[in-house]
Amino acid sequence: MKKAYYIDYPQEHVEGQAHTYRCVYCKVVTTKINGSLEGHLPSCEYRIKLEQAGFEKNERSTNHCESLCDQMD
Repeated sequence: MKKAYYIDYPQEHVEGQAHTYRCVYCKVVTTKINGSLEGHLPSCEYRIKLEQAGFEKNERSTNHCESLCDQMD
């Protein structure tokens, strides 16, 4: 199974940062996660739970921006 975006994980505010949030489990900031399952650390409780449930990473991974830039050339 795949989701378009993996954004249903619990988040917490990063202290001292006005608009920065991170995953409660792996502490990776949401801008780095970018809605992808593989944006979480491999040891992240959220990622492990979804992978065990049969969810897969998206085709648009962390290289999403690079592929968009390539299409624009």
